[in-house]
Amino acid sequence: MNRTTQRFERYLHRQQGLTAISVVLILAMIGFFAMIAIRLFPIYMEHFSVVSHLESLATETDITEKTNSEILGTLNKRFSIDDVKNVKNENIFIERNKDGSMLIAIEYEVRTPALGNVDMVVSFVDEVTLD
Repeated sequence: MNRTTQRFERYLHRQQGLTAISVVLILAMIGFFAMIAIRLFPIYMEHFSVVSHLESLATETDITEKTNSEILGTLNKRFSIDDVKNVKNENIFIERNKDGSMLIAIEYEVRTPALGNVDMVVSFVDEVTLD
């Protein structure tokens, strides 16, 4: 074996594993994505509650005979029980069609802080058609 090959093999044995900087960078990336998940989890749990209440409204038999204010009152009661804070009355749209069907839509967005003055904004649009 010549000297160059011996020197090359010696460097190969010495260069193993991650450096401290790469470990810190990997941990920082894991921390960043964990922070995003922790901030977004409650928002999506609240959205799941909104969707389930909207779908349960569709299963009620006499919902098309109620007035808009009664429907809003029903939704607001259900939202207050499940602690839904981001849906207001101005985010709920009720449209009655001539054939007796009804469309109820909820459109809202949630803003949560990410880092410093950077925010994350999540928009939701959910609707259900009632016959």
